Formats: sequence, C-alpha cells, structure tokens
Amino acid sequence: MTKNRIEAFSDGVIAIIITVMVLEIKIPHLDLWPDLFNLWPIFISYALSFLYVGIYWNNHHHMFHSVEKINGKILWANLHLLFWLSLLPFSTGWMGENHFSQNPMILYGLNLLFCGVAYYILAQVLLKSHGSDSRFAKSLGSDLKGRISVILYILGIGLSFINSWIGFLIYLAVAFMWLIPDRRFEHKN
Repeated sequence: MTKNRIEAFSDGVIAIIITVMVLEIKIPHLDLWPDLFNLWPIFISYALSFLYVGIYWNNHHHMFHSVEKINGKILWANLHLLFWLSLLPFSTGWMGENHFSQNPMILYGLNLLFCGVAYYILAQVLLKSHGSDSRFAKSLGSDLKGRISVILYILGIGLSFINSWIGFLIYLAVAFMWLIPDRRFEHKN
C-alpha cells in the first residue's frame, strides 16, 4: 500500500473540520459593532481550535514524509486520530457559546487529550511497522513534546475543575509549545 491515499484522505478530513468550525460562527443580525464584539468567545475558541488543527495537519504531513509503508493497523490508527479531530468543532462550539465555562472547558480538554493520545498511538503503530532502526524511528526520537502535551492536557482538565481559565491557559500554552516547528522529520529526509 502507498501512503498517498492516507495523506489525501487525512488532508480532506482536516479541511472539512476547519470548514465546519468556521461555519459554526453565526453572523450577527445587526450591523452594530457591539453585536460583532459579542462573538469574541466564539472567535477565540475558533482561533485556538484552528491553531490546533493546523498543528496536527502540519505534524501529520511531516511525519508521513518519513513513512515508507502502510498497513491496515496504520489506516485504523490514522482514522482513530481523525475521529477525535472531527469532534473539535463540537467541543469548540460548546466552549465558545458558553464563554469558557467549566464543563465545556473540561470537555474541550478531554477532546485535546484524546487527539494527543491518538496521535501518539499513530506514531507508535508507524514505529512498530517500520522498526526501531528505520529512518522513521530515528526521526521520531523520544517524542518528549508529545508526552509533555498529554501531561499538560490532563493538568488542564484537572485545573478546569477549579478555574476554567487556568485550563484554557494551559491548552493555549500547549498550542504555543507546538508553534515552535517540530523539525524531527524534516531533518531526516
């Protein structure tokens, strides 16, 4: 099996996820600035989720440059990641509509956690398929940033029970951590 179909399918699903998220931003019925300003929580939640989806797309793209072969387990692991990413429009919308209140923030954190775990699983399935001495394994390395992300998501979820804005700030910090380009796969190609 070649990797072209899995990459094209993933790109298509991710593009649809972003489209659904932006379509959830409802246009105000009036043309007054205060009506537009009232959308700030929805826009902020959209911007954060757009950033996350972009990060996943970017890292998925770079990771698959080192992939040499595809099997059924890889297809299912990739689909598992896309499933959790596809729920981001829902958790994003609920978070924005409810002004970052506790339960939506916890659900959003759980969604991010499951995306992070699914990405880790995909990387591990790819690693097992390619072997520990492969170019892929050398590129993946220890995946410290991925492990730290999962820990921070769990911390953000827990702290959201105390104050939802602390959870939001932790989720934002993880996103900013990933804005520093992950060049592991670029340098090995």
